[in-house]
Amino acid sequence: MQARGTAESKVWEVPRRGSGRGNGDGRDDGRGAGGAPLGGGRPSLRSRRADAPKADPRILLRAIRYVGRSRRVAILAYGSLFVATAAQLMVPQLVQRIIDTVVQSFIATQVLKLPAAIQGLAAQRLGKTLAELQATQSNATSALLLSMLAILGFAAVRAVFAFSQMYNAERISQNVAYDFRSELFAKIQRLSFSYHDQNQTGQLMIRATDDVEKLRLFIGQGLVMVLQSLVLLVSTLVILWFTNRSLTLVVLPILPIALVVFMVFGAIAQPLFRQVQIRISALNTVLQENLAGLKVVRAFAREPQEQARFQRRTDDLLGQQLRVARTFSFLMPVVFLIANMGQAAIFYFGGRQIIGGTLTLGEWQKFTLYLVYVFFPLGQLGFIISLLSQAAASAQRIFEILDTKNEVENRPGAIELKTVQGHVQFGEVTFRYFQGGEPVLSHVSFEARPGQTVALLGATGSGKTTIINLVPRFYDVSEGRVLIDGHDVRDVTIESLRSHIGIVLQETTLFAGTIRENIAYGRPEASLDEIVAAARAAAAHEFITEFPQGYDTPVGERGSTLSGGQKQRVAIARALLLNPRILILDDSTSSVDLSTEYRIQQALKELMKGRTSFVIAQRISTVLNANLILVLDKGQVVARGTHEELLESSEIYAEIYHSQLIGDSESEAPETLMEKAGDVL
Repeated sequence: MQARGTAESKVWEVPRRGSGRGNGDGRDDGRGAGGAPLGGGRPSLRSRRADAPKADPRILLRAIRYVGRSRRVAILAYGSLFVATAAQLMVPQLVQRIIDTVVQSFIATQVLKLPAAIQGLAAQRLGKTLAELQATQSNATSALLLSMLAILGFAAVRAVFAFSQMYNAERISQNVAYDFRSELFAKIQRLSFSYHDQNQTGQLMIRATDDVEKLRLFIGQGLVMVLQSLVLLVSTLVILWFTNRSLTLVVLPILPIALVVFMVFGAIAQPLFRQVQIRISALNTVLQENLAGLKVVRAFAREPQEQARFQRRTDDLLGQQLRVARTFSFLMPVVFLIANMGQAAIFYFGGRQIIGGTLTLGEWQKFTLYLVYVFFPLGQLGFIISLLSQAAASAQRIFEILDTKNEVENRPGAIELKTVQGHVQFGEVTFRYFQGGEPVLSHVSFEARPGQTVALLGATGSGKTTIINLVPRFYDVSEGRVLIDGHDVRDVTIESLRSHIGIVLQETTLFAGTIRENIAYGRPEASLDEIVAAARAAAAHEFITEFPQGYDTPVGERGSTLSGGQKQRVAIARALLLNPRILILDDSTSSVDLSTEYRIQQALKELMKGRTSFVIAQRISTVLNANLILVLDKGQVVARGTHEELLESSEIYAEIYHSQLIGDSESEAPETLMEKAGDVL
């Protein structure tokens, strides 16, 4: 036990099974808790708020341009809006005709009831002849009927085209939301791992769902309301101008006041809604992390603390929502005050014109109906500002992702890597997760010839996972270069590069579906025989066939129906089905027992022949036969060679070896354990 104690007192002990390494996603090198790089870390929520870009009004116009992708539907929607609005504008004209007909018919009836001697004089005072009065009286009913039918006809036209407008506007909004979600998902899939290192999953989910929905609501409702209000307002003002210019001049001063209110509240509301979205993202992040780590929360009895953490985020969101509500509670009374001021002015000046005989009752009624069409957009002002401000804030958050420059992307003129022998070279590679940060790897150089196995050993944070992340170009080197068959990995297309690399990470990720679908994830067209062969090679076939549904067994969310070892073997089968020339195994046997590990190692020993393999292992027994073992410390290669060479030349490697193998032999020799594992076969 002395040897074990000596080694454990040093930082060089390789972690044992179950100890965990980092955050479980292969980003443990030089990084602190939560996956943030040491010395820099993920920016806090408060700092992100402070650094948030200022609102750009043009960003919403950029989002509106997506409507052009559904041009035919847009023509239907907005063409229907114009027709429905035109039908709406015809009604006051008919109302004037009805009222004037009723009034004139009433007057004619009263005149014709007078004694015959004074009928002519009364008609003369009205500027009419008796024949005209008689015609007015006799035609009144037919005129009313025609006006009523015309109103019903225009109402029917408006109803049909209003339906077309709303339905097609909704189609446009759904198409725009579809485009944004698709582009966001594709962009997130392509973004560099360095971007995901700095942004939380919950925030990305909110932008792809809630922010897109806010923008969709504006496209489907707000944009239609804006256009409808604009068309209705301009058309009504033109009609009013030609109907009664003096009364129209009374209305006009109200409009600049409403415009100023619109601009002021829009400028105030957009940052408020942006903060709402930021707080929703923070709340969603807490919820997502809690659900993903529910077992850990319960295991450590942290439910009260997590509830308090969630409550803080909820209170933060509630406070911001109340600030928004307070702002809009002030807006609506202001809007109605402006509208009532205009209405009061019209009543006063219009009443004077009626008293003076320059305005008929029909014209007055028509003017007041058109006046409603002027004040109606003002009444919608609060709702429009709300939708517009939310959409502008959400559009900015969406385009922040879409406009993010991908740090790892195909260079112009990148070539297809069609065939690979598996010759991998690292030349003076230095790597930093963030520009200006401390190097995670420093001047690392080594060569792996085709078919060789390279083992990586070192403490947590020594740079093991970073090395294997640079091979498939998950990150780009800061200095130096990584070559595959003499090609710099930056000079070949990412797709062709990764198609030749099979990867099994320590934290196994399975997707909802069947075992067969998960094994064939990289090759959906693979036959069942090929899938079974890969499963056999990964020692997974036996347990798969024990399920009643065999390879068609659902794995559940994140593989919840499988044990850790079973998930690991399915992941290995998934990598092997690709038949890659380069194989990366990041502690791929950490979740299996000794017997299963032995079976997997025997299968991998045959499968690694002809393939360049990189292995990160917790147990030194898994790398004894490696062609090259690299011992890393603080991002540097401090020792290299075969097992035998390192036992002679590296005191550190010897300590690791004695810590794990000689220490374990006090309970039972590893050879004996292997023999027992062999008996199971």
